[in-house]
Amino acid sequence: MKFKLLVLLITINGVAMAQNRELPYYELEEPTQNYTAGNVAARMIDALGFRYYWASEGLRDVDLEYKASDSGRSSGETIHHILGLSQFIINSISKESKKSVEKKVSFEDQRSETLFNLKKASDILRESDNLSEFDTTQLPFWNMINGPISDAIWHCGQLVTLRRASGNPFNSKVGLLSGKVRD
Repeated sequence: MKFKLLVLLITINGVAMAQNRELPYYELEEPTQNYTAGNVAARMIDALGFRYYWASEGLRDVDLEYKASDSGRSSGETIHHILGLSQFIINSISKESKKSVEKKVSFEDQRSETLFNLKKASDILRESDNLSEFDTTQLPFWNMINGPISDAIWHCGQLVTLRRASGNPFNSKVGLLSGKVRD
């Protein structure tokens, strides 16, 4: 009986890991050799996606509820905020109709939607020859860099700090410089 339970747990864990690899940004793709404005902006988004993937990977309910102080955001609230930032980014550069963030969605759905938003934004930017095409009367693309993109990177760092404080440290096999996961 114990053996069957062990096999079942290993199988479930393997399925969960396989599902996670279906999400974008488990690892970074090899960079293009062509340094265009669109490729550089896309790589910034890809780096954000990679950091977010690993900052949010394996968060438990106790991690999502953890907050460092009464006035701070919990990890779950930070996840929701990053989803909003990813939606703002995609709404600002996509020609599709604008979407808003639903308030009550599961952590897994928020994480998945954020990662796919970032991947979509990266793909759009990579195809651009001139980032000024994303300027609006209210917001030049420059503000996307120092606004929601940088803000989301900032909050990924907060997630890592919060998860460490709640007893669930960041995966030490993740190479942030290389964009790869060591065996």
